[in-house]
Amino acid sequence: MKQFLKFGMVGLSNTVLSYLLYIICIWIFQRNGLFQNADYIAASVIAFLISVLWSFYWNNRFTFKQESDTHRFLIKSLLKSYASYSITGLFLHNILLTVSVEIISIPKTIAYLLNLCVTIPLNFLLNKYWAFRDNTK
Repeated sequence: MKQFLKFGMVGLSNTVLSYLLYIICIWIFQRNGLFQNADYIAASVIAFLISVLWSFYWNNRFTFKQESDTHRFLIKSLLKSYASYSITGLFLHNILLTVSVEIISIPKTIAYLLNLCVTIPLNFLLNKYWAFRDNTK
């Protein structure tokens, strides 16, 4: 439970960063006529790429901190983290985002936040049991 709360704290900061990046990207794209029919998807991908680095850094140092006598291969953990976030934070989130915006007609800015209710718990499980598990072997 303690790890989940730490993950939630990192996740909250990550969500704020990701959402701000998403909104800024949409604003830039709309202002410049870029990605006209897929601005929310392009913005989501950019926000994803940057926010996963943020999340990885803080989860590595705070949430899933290694014991002092063990060593984690950071590149391997980072790649696993990107892979686990890709499943939920990129693919699943963008599928849900498209369905929410195109089919259900939920506003882009609200749909992004609603989908986090599904992806955040899945991200925790994938990170805890795969990306940050003992990978010294």
